[in-house]
Amino acid sequence: MKYSVQKMEQLMKISPKLESRMKKIMKEHDLEREYALKALYHAEIKDGGRHQRDYQEL
Repeated sequence: MKYSVQKMEQLMKISPKLESRMKKIMKEHDLEREYALKALYHAEIKDGGRHQRDYQEL
């Protein structure tokens, strides 16, 4: 499975929980949005993460 900014943006619109998680990551680690999105992908989606199936369906 490959990281896609477009898929992540779509998934964020579907799941407000992911949006709040991303904002928390941005604040905690002082990251820009694009880096926080990638961090969220690795934390919540890749390798059997909670939202992997939703991501694959997009």
